[in-house]
Amino acid sequence: MGGFSTEQLDDYAATFERDGMVVLRKHFPQATLLAWRDAFAPLLQQQIAAQATAVRGENRHYITLPFTGVFADPSIFCDPDVLGIVERVAGDDPVMCQLATDTPLNGSTYQDIHRDTPALFDGEAETPSFQLAVNFPLCDVTLENGPFETTLGTHRMRAEDALNAWRDGRLPLHAITMELGDVMIRDVRALHRGTPNRTELPRPMVVIGYSRSWYFRPEVHIDVPDAVYQQLAPRAKRLLRHMPRVSELDNAAAPEQYRKFAY
Repeated sequence: MGGFSTEQLDDYAATFERDGMVVLRKHFPQATLLAWRDAFAPLLQQQIAAQATAVRGENRHYITLPFTGVFADPSIFCDPDVLGIVERVAGDDPVMCQLATDTPLNGSTYQDIHRDTPALFDGEAETPSFQLAVNFPLCDVTLENGPFETTLGTHRMRAEDALNAWRDGRLPLHAITMELGDVMIRDVRALHRGTPNRTELPRPMVVIGYSRSWYFRPEVHIDVPDAVYQQLAPRAKRLLRHMPRVSELDNAAAPEQYRKFAY
C-alpha cells in the first residue's frame, strides 16, 4: 500500500501527461540512499579506472548497477506510488529494464540537447508514453553540481518540431534541482541535457527504466542473479520477467553496451 491516494496518483499522472515529468519530493528514505551512495563510490572508481563506463560527454559517466545487495531493493524499484504513476501513463504490467547511474564529475560540460529514445513511428505524431525513466540522486542536486535540464511538453511533439522550437527560443530549459530522497519520473522523449558539475564531488543520479509490457530495448538490460531472484516477491519477479537470469554476476569491469544516448 502506497502513501498516495487514488486521487493524488491521478493528479500526478495528469501533470505527467501535460509536462512529461513529475517530481515526488522527499519520497525515498535518505538512509537507504546513503547506503546506495556508499556502495556506489568504489564502483564508480573501479569502472572509471577500467575505462568501462559509457562516456556521456567530458567527465560524465554512465554505469550499470549490479542487481545485488543494496541495489536490489524492492522497496525502491517496486515502490507502489512510483509504480502507480508509471502504470497510469505507460500501461498496466510494465517491465523494468534498466538500473544504472549517470554521474558528472568536476570538469564536465553541457551535453547536446537530446532525447533518450527515438519515436515509435517515423514521421508520425507522437504516441502515448512507452518508455519512462525514474531518476533519484544519491546527493542533493544544486545549480552548481550538474542539474538535469529539461523542456516541458516536448514528449508529445515530433522530434524535429521540438528541436526547432527550442532553437527558436520558444521552449525554455528548466533546471531541476533535487534533494536526497526526491524522485523524478519522466518520459525519455522530452528534450533534455546534462549540465556541468562545478564542484569537487561526483553527482550520481540513478535511473530505473520502465517500459510498456511489449516494448524491448536491446541496448539496456539487468542481469538478475538466481539467488537474488528467488528472494523476490511475485510483483518484483513480474517486473523483471524479461531480464536475463545469471548464476552469478561477473565482477570484472565489462564495458557498457548502452553508449548511444541521443536520437
